[in-house]
Amino acid sequence: MLRWRFHRVVVAALALLGCVRPSQTRVSESLPGTASVTVAAMELDPTIGLVRDAALAEALRDISPARIRATDSVLVSFGTRHTMSDTLSTTRGIGAARRWIHRELSAYANDCGGCLRVEYDPAMLVVDRHPQKPSVNVVNVLAWLPGRDTSRVIVMGGHYDSCICSTDRFDATSDAPGADDDGSGTSAVIELARVVSRRYPRGMDATIVFALYSGEELGLLGSAHLAERLHASGYRVTAAFTDDIVGNVVADDGSVDSTSVRIFAADPDNGPSRELGRYVWATSALYAPDTRIVPVYRLDRIGRGGDHAPFVRLGDAGLRFSEKLENYKRQHLPTDRLENVNFGYVARVARLNLAALGALGLAPPSPDSARARRDAASGGQQWMLTWRPVPGAASYEVLVRATTAATHERVIAVRDTSYLLAVQLDDAWAAVRSVGANGHRSLAAVLPPPAFVNR
Repeated sequence: MLRWRFHRVVVAALALLGCVRPSQTRVSESLPGTASVTVAAMELDPTIGLVRDAALAEALRDISPARIRATDSVLVSFGTRHTMSDTLSTTRGIGAARRWIHRELSAYANDCGGCLRVEYDPAMLVVDRHPQKPSVNVVNVLAWLPGRDTSRVIVMGGHYDSCICSTDRFDATSDAPGADDDGSGTSAVIELARVVSRRYPRGMDATIVFALYSGEELGLLGSAHLAERLHASGYRVTAAFTDDIVGNVVADDGSVDSTSVRIFAADPDNGPSRELGRYVWATSALYAPDTRIVPVYRLDRIGRGGDHAPFVRLGDAGLRFSEKLENYKRQHLPTDRLENVNFGYVARVARLNLAALGALGLAPPSPDSARARRDAASGGQQWMLTWRPVPGAASYEVLVRATTAATHERVIAVRDTSYLLAVQLDDAWAAVRSVGANGHRSLAAVLPPPAFVNR
């Protein structure tokens, strides 16, 4: 109730600024230099104008807690998945784990008629955290689902390596079950690869990469390698998600939360990661209203890191999904066991993943050339927003919010590639996004972009 009252206070204040209208009315505006547009005024609609896709909603039903549990139980059975552990055994160590993951993904590829391209992604990398700084063969396992646009990718990842880092980060022989960290995230990603390849064997608009990383516990080695590889190869990364520690629902004090999920979205407030956080928050409202999203507006937990971080550092939109209640007595220790993982909860996170990557994957690209400049004729009170046409876009939308607002508050439909916004952008944020003929919306590009603020 307090949150709703706060929202109403914010709406009232924004109405005074002209950023939102307090009613659900729709009005037609014709402004100089723009096409006639329809303005949809919404009182902090959490969906920010996204539209529910019935086929995508149906696909969410395929996510199976039992399958996720079966996958995690196999991962735990390898004893340890430490990046520096045995690579030759067929039953123990990181080598056995990655070969099993490759076989599972290859079976899904066979089931969908070869729609998935499964590969090992190896790299000899230096472990800087180790006193001797050895070079280690770090091997990711990837499954590519090519889209109509093979140059635009969405990465859905989790790390399959484990450790007992709280005891000895470089102990590669003792048991390190890693059921939650990150067997839970790895199992969710493998399940997503199964469901998405089954439901979308011809792919989406964007290419999806299901990435199982190695080397996370030694310094995000596998994800850093993949991020650099994708950039060096000329791919445009629309989003990089990671599921890391997504299975615990009981805190050390006995409190329980099996319905809330944290999403970590890095600074700046007008950057791509923060927009990705808002997008996921909106898709959860559409597809998983029984799940409470807890947006955390920082890169990660204090003093911790995840596999989205290398992408964020390269300027991509990156986001971490993580359980609401962490129990450090069940992480980086032999006590990170299968019986402590709630697989109904892991499936809940996987459904959130699917809703977000599906909505983004089926949408056209974001405008990559959006610019904002003060309008001289209005004395700088209005701003002209412009962008180049986006392939596959049927129309566009301008979004507006106060600088203090957590998410967008006003959606303006635009047919052309320019719009004269009657809002003083010194006091607000604007953004523009593409709308496909299928109704899916791209990630929004904020105006002015980060590089142009305070210059």
